[in-house]
Amino acid sequence: MTVRKAVLPVAGLGTRFLPATKAQPKEMLPIVDKPLVQYAVEEVRASEIPLVIFVTGRGKNAIENHFDVSFELENELAGRGKQELREQMRSISSLLEIIYLRQKQPLGLGHAILTTRELVADEPFAVLLSDDVIDSRVPCLKQMMQVYEEFGASVVALQRVPRQHVSSYGVIRGSAVRNKHWNGRLFSIEDLVEKPKPREAPSDLVIIGRYILTPAIFRELAETRRGAGGEIQLTDGLRRLRAREPIYGYLFEGKRYDAGDKLGFLKATVELALKRPDMGRDFRRYLKSLDL
Repeated sequence: MTVRKAVLPVAGLGTRFLPATKAQPKEMLPIVDKPLVQYAVEEVRASEIPLVIFVTGRGKNAIENHFDVSFELENELAGRGKQELREQMRSISSLLEIIYLRQKQPLGLGHAILTTRELVADEPFAVLLSDDVIDSRVPCLKQMMQVYEEFGASVVALQRVPRQHVSSYGVIRGSAVRNKHWNGRLFSIEDLVEKPKPREAPSDLVIIGRYILTPAIFRELAETRRGAGGEIQLTDGLRRLRAREPIYGYLFEGKRYDAGDKLGFLKATVELALKRPDMGRDFRRYLKSLDL
């Protein structure tokens, strides 16, 4: 089966960005002039997945408003002769078909995914975390879909990180799939460990916020006990799934920015701004002028 649905969990409180996120969703924080969540939705569209399911929570109305039509704004822009900008605003509301689902209890990523069980039904689906902004020639999700199409199994996106940083991630133990097509980037996962101590980590390959999951994950999440912080951890569900069917890890091609971290957010803002044709040259000149 092809992947036709993508789940975007956006119910988190965004406490790492307080006070900026006291009255607005973390997912609406802008990198240059585009909110984090729009980068994720555009990646879904570029990967030719037609439907997004947002798992929301309290205080997330701004996300719904962002992807809705704003007649007042569009009329105002038209009245000022800003037709190009008006069309750009209208295009946001027509990116994809979108469904909003409320996560009533903050019980973690695994629980957020579990709430979509009836909507996803018995088919594979993607999960994207908008904290992770990925700049790549071929969308990261589309790269992973190619793996799924060949093997028909769940796929998680991987990145190598310094050993001292592995305790912030889920870490895999796996073996490289010997296939020239994947050029050493594909791994058959043997085990997954959530946030291990650096010296106990099975590797330096960590899971980042892109997944393609088979519907069997729902059964495993439903039977997964609450873990750290009283939450249902997706990594625990994946460990259970691995005992029943294969899971692959894909070391994607591209650059990932951890925009859920303040420093990572600033790096993404600077580097993506430098790539913009409308401002990159002037911004580069400004940065060079700084007395650092």
